Amino acid sequence: MDSKSTSYETAINVSETESTNQKSSTAAPAATIVATTKAIPHNQKGGWRRGVGIFDFILRLCALVAALAAATTMGTTDETLPLFTQFFQFQASYDDLPAFSYFVVANAIASAYLVLSLPFSIVCIVRPHLVGAKLLLLILDTVMVAFTTAAAAAAAAIVYLAHNGNSTTQWLAICQQFGDFCQRGFQFL
Repeated sequence: MDSKSTSYETAINVSETESTNQKSSTAAPAATIVATTKAIPHNQKGGWRRGVGIFDFILRLCALVAALAAATTMGTTDETLPLFTQFFQFQASYDDLPAFSYFVVANAIASAYLVLSLPFSIVCIVRPHLVGAKLLLLILDTVMVAFTTAAAAAAAAIVYLAHNGNSTTQWLAICQQFGDFCQRGFQFL
């Protein structure tokens, strides 16, 4: 099929009618209105906007996988260290620290949002000129980025304390004792 668009012309003849109060022996000439339209082939509709929509959909799928992986990995991280006997043990789990719980909840909420935003992204692919859905996604994406960034920052602060401790407050670095917990739980931070 030819990539150039085809022009079509349509002529509409409009004639004046005689009024009832005014009788004229000569008829008024007919006016002609010509409208020109261009036909755009189906494969050119949307163009680069459809490509951007497809790229947006792929990025949403990648973000969904990353958020689910981060939430699942942190949520299943725990380690138990036996001290002297089997009855006296130290246990480290993600829910011992509120920052890690916030990290898991924020990534779970972001994952749910990404799942719910996939149909809107598909609508933006099918109808690339639709502005309302794109604007809604942009606003909600910004909120989710801020939400997950705050969670990652809070968790990163605790990770720093876990690795280095704080001598001023007499907090010890726990990663020397809980090596598996730190290795598995902190890989996304």
